[in-house]
Amino acid sequence: MNSIAGIFIVLAILILSIILHEIAHGVAALFFGDDTAKRAGRLTLNPLPHIDLLGSIFMPLIGLLLGGFIIAWAKPVPFNPANFKRNPRLGLFSVAIGGVATNFILAVVAALVAKIFLSFGQAELAQLMVPVVLLNIFLGIFNLIPIPPLDGSKVLYAIFNLSNLQQHQIEMKIGGFTGFFIIIMLMMFGVLAPVFNFARLAAQWLLLV
Repeated sequence: MNSIAGIFIVLAILILSIILHEIAHGVAALFFGDDTAKRAGRLTLNPLPHIDLLGSIFMPLIGLLLGGFIIAWAKPVPFNPANFKRNPRLGLFSVAIGGVATNFILAVVAALVAKIFLSFGQAELAQLMVPVVLLNIFLGIFNLIPIPPLDGSKVLYAIFNLSNLQQHQIEMKIGGFTGFFIIIMLMMFGVLAPVFNFARLAAQWLLLV
């Protein structure tokens, strides 16, 4: 596999993983009674409603070409905690953690598939699963960082009831602009390097156990 083909394969895996991450948010919200994501047409594997040109294409492509950190995101799935019909705090927690849980599940499934391929002597097919594991472990751990608009901040909102739920999305949107700048600065100065190293070690462990 040449480097150009490898870049596009990794990019395709990344986009699919991000889309499934976002769909999981919408499915969790729907389970608790909020159909905002469904009405917005976001509970679909069709990439077009999810793709953000800057976050889903250009930023990860630049990261791959430069060999540095990969920053990627999709359009956030809309949801309204005010529509939750039962246990709003649990609903918010489930929506927040749903995307991360999906990434970890995808990583585990990909690792199991890799082992199955290896057991049949299909090393090349097993190798294709490696970026699936790495990228999904990375996405899961990265999104747990408690800085808006990442999922970790929503988890804190739900656990510690830091905000009135009706004001939650407004605050996350305002905090998201500041949070994105903070995340970029932390990455530029290497503060998040231990996070990425931990993600790499976790992926290696998952592939070897």
